[in-house]
Amino acid sequence: MKPGTPEDLQRLRRLAEREEAARASGRSVVAGVDEVGRGPLAGPVVSAAVALPHGYYPPGLDDSKKLSERAREALYGQITLNAVAWGVGYADARKVDSINILNATKLSMRLAVEAFSDALGAAPCLLLVDAVHVPGIDVEQESIIRGDALCLCIAAASVVAKVTRDRIMRDYDALYPEYGFAKHKGYGTLRHREAIKEHGACPIHRRTFLKGIIG
Repeated sequence: MKPGTPEDLQRLRRLAEREEAARASGRSVVAGVDEVGRGPLAGPVVSAAVALPHGYYPPGLDDSKKLSERAREALYGQITLNAVAWGVGYADARKVDSINILNATKLSMRLAVEAFSDALGAAPCLLLVDAVHVPGIDVEQESIIRGDALCLCIAAASVVAKVTRDRIMRDYDALYPEYGFAKHKGYGTLRHREAIKEHGACPIHRRTFLKGIIG
């Protein structure tokens, strides 16, 4: 479906139905929360929290996994410019190794919500979260399976998180060029696995993810 067409606008309005219903019930600031980076062998897990203005439908917005890098970068600029508020949170490889990936994901989500609240100057009224519950946050939450494909503000959060993480991994590529992080972003491609076998692990590798690759 082509961005900016009437069909695309209709699709985006359907994705916004949950947050619009929440606003109609008096919860004025509804933030979507999503993460990227659970599966890679290296780098952080990154989460974002985003609230979009009422009636704002960024053309072409979708689950970040369905979008090209170019489309994500363009949407990132639109979302961060027009959002009511947004925030990101991180859990690095060392944290993933120390508390496991699920807890690190939840930590990054909590930090994203805290950054969002700092930017807004207040907590959101409702969190719509992709799949999980965010601990340690005194805000009403609704967990939505496949939320990044079903909810507009979660899709926006998925784009912000994905672009943020990809930029981090490109920066790491300059520090550790032998691994090819700019290309695979830390995921377990054949090239990446071969580089680990040849060079060993670097400081951003998740040691608990490397069983069977190195000793």
